[in-house]
Amino acid sequence: MGFRLTACRRVLLGGAALSVLALGGCETASGIRPPGRGIAEIADTDPKAASANIESLSEVIRRNPTSAEAYNTRGVAYARVGSFQEAIADFTQATKIDPNNAAAYTNRALASRQAGQNEAARADFDRAVQANPNHAPAYVGRANLLRAQGNLDQALSDLDTAIRLNPENAQAFHARGLIYQKRGDNAHAVTDFDNAIDRDPFAAAPYQARGESFVALGKYDKAIEDFNAALNVDNKNSLAWAWLGLAYDKSGNRAKAVDIYQRALQLDPQQQIAKQGLRGG
Repeated sequence: MGFRLTACRRVLLGGAALSVLALGGCETASGIRPPGRGIAEIADTDPKAASANIESLSEVIRRNPTSAEAYNTRGVAYARVGSFQEAIADFTQATKIDPNNAAAYTNRALASRQAGQNEAARADFDRAVQANPNHAPAYVGRANLLRAQGNLDQALSDLDTAIRLNPENAQAFHARGLIYQKRGDNAHAVTDFDNAIDRDPFAAAPYQARGESFVALGKYDKAIEDFNAALNVDNKNSLAWAWLGLAYDKSGNRAKAVDIYQRALQLDPQQQIAKQGLRGG
């Protein structure tokens, strides 16, 4: 149960799950947020099924009114359908019942970010870490917020901690790769994206991000493979199409690049990489 990760990954928080990766988006070197598995994307959910699920969880709460886990789980269900204020209320109740519930603080922080309440989110990430210094998802979530705010040094420190606590956390590797990429250290970025893909090979974002780093490193064939992998997950991703066109362009296949740029613009007429590519650079 939880947000459907797009270009980024799934993290279990206590007994319930929220997407943590790239809070505020899966930022890449281009500064554009690619679609795919990410905190900002809500899962496609049948409204009737979602309503029935929430009602079922409400019945659990009626039978167990002092269960922090019950409120935390219903909060995730609310967040999944975009009802962030209801989610925040449930996470708040969970923390009232259990003031040391790091998962509930982290979930509330993630929901607060979706509601545009970044200061409240930061405070809750801090509370989660205080409640449980070994709660890796809180470090990943806080790092994504810090990265979005331009605080790369502290974000990197948080991600180093998250990876130390949970070396199998694909989200943490992906997020750290984005920081290296933003700093122009594409070699280290590729290594982290490799690790993210090894741990979650069915998410689009690490392939796209690694492809961008391969372009920067002049490894266009590898970049093309990665953008195709990202498009296999989401073939309506105009940014991935645009980068694929750019990789072909840089490799010397201008005719194919033009066709792909046009495909990107069909999906998004304002796609800047594709528009610039068609103009010839």
